[in-house]
Amino acid sequence: MIKHGWAALALAALVGCAGEPQPPAPTLDEAAVIAASVPIAQSFQAELKAQLQAAIAAGGAKGGVSVCQQAAPAIAAAQSEASGAEVSRIAAKHRNPAGGVPDDLAQAYAALAAAPVVEGKPNRQIVQTGEGADARVHFLSAIPMQEQPCSVCHGTNIDPDLKAHIDQLYPADLATGFQPGELRGALLVSWDAARFLK
Repeated sequence: MIKHGWAALALAALVGCAGEPQPPAPTLDEAAVIAASVPIAQSFQAELKAQLQAAIAAGGAKGGVSVCQQAAPAIAAAQSEASGAEVSRIAAKHRNPAGGVPDDLAQAYAALAAAPVVEGKPNRQIVQTGEGADARVHFLSAIPMQEQPCSVCHGTNIDPDLKAHIDQLYPADLATGFQPGELRGALLVSWDAARFLK
């Protein structure tokens, strides 16, 4: 009887240590990330393209480079404020060193480079980084190199006078030598991950 009593107590202790079943860890709602991010990516690209084309029509390729330098950060800042996300552009072969690819997004960027377009649309990747209150979710949308107007400033046959102008604005420029269809860069939309956990 005593032995059985101790066995029962030991079993009860083990059950008590196990505690109540833990709720499942929250999962990322990728569909919600896409739904929130795609309109931002599309709006950014459309607005920048419109301003760039207008600048090239008014002042040639040099004007386009100058406007692109100013317009892209301004558009990103406005969309960041409006959406609550952090909007920017990144590239392995960047024009501005501040727009390089962060280490924790390198694998996702490589996947975009391997296939910039999927089923006729820019490829996308979703990456979650950090933990707890610092957790972030990043939406990357490929920016494939387009023949026009992109090749004028990013292609393989850039006018020497234009190249000198680019080098003046971007002394560390790496963003030339692209063929149409190659990955020029990615639009990055980063959010507080808690917004999309369920």
